[in-house]
Amino acid sequence: MASRSLTPKGRGPWITLLVVIAIALKFYIESQQPPVAKASHPAATAAKAATQLEKIGGYEVYRGCTLAEARNNDGDSFVVRLPGGKQAIFRLYFVDTPESAFKSYPGGATNHQRIAEQAAEMGHITPEQAVEIGKVGKHFTLGLLASRPFTLYTRWDSPFHDDRYHAHLEVQQDRKTRWLDELLIERGIARLKTKPADLPDGTPAANHLAQLRDLERAAKKAQRGVWSFQTK
Repeated sequence: MASRSLTPKGRGPWITLLVVIAIALKFYIESQQPPVAKASHPAATAAKAATQLEKIGGYEVYRGCTLAEARNNDGDSFVVRLPGGKQAIFRLYFVDTPESAFKSYPGGATNHQRIAEQAAEMGHITPEQAVEIGKVGKHFTLGLLASRPFTLYTRWDSPFHDDRYHAHLEVQQDRKTRWLDELLIERGIARLKTKPADLPDGTPAANHLAQLRDLERAAKKAQRGVWSFQTK
């Protein structure tokens, strides 16, 4: 007598179909679960952290900035390349370096009156001497910023609504971390002018201005920069 199959006739295809449905259901359930986080490589984690916006004292902080070449870069205003590649024009709080050249613009306007004002406020020197100091200031600032990356602090305030923004710049000079405005004043190549602002570390603007005035008096006494013209 022939043996009877353990699987009733016609039931095999249904079992196969149930297996397929079970497998499909398993994949569907797994797809709905949150993915398990994988351990990141330290370098990848650091790169992600670097792209996150840092804020200190109400300022946005950009570390590792570099100077971008631009025709109008000078001692206190310049184009900066931020991390990520964005570029913007920034102007220093507190200080103003003299114009580095006499210029004439379309329509007959010039910068001669501005240079005369700068000369008068920097010890009543001549406009030609003011331009000479402007060249020194431009050479110092652009050379320093081009030599190594720096840190920029900004609130993106544009007083003249011309896409130029105020900023504090932290630079490395003689293996020390310094504010760029301090370096300009102590070398006698800038005047105390433009907008003051509290420092990112919480130092009030009035306190920092007092420190800058002390540096200016020391520069006068040592006859550095513009103050050397007083004896000529």
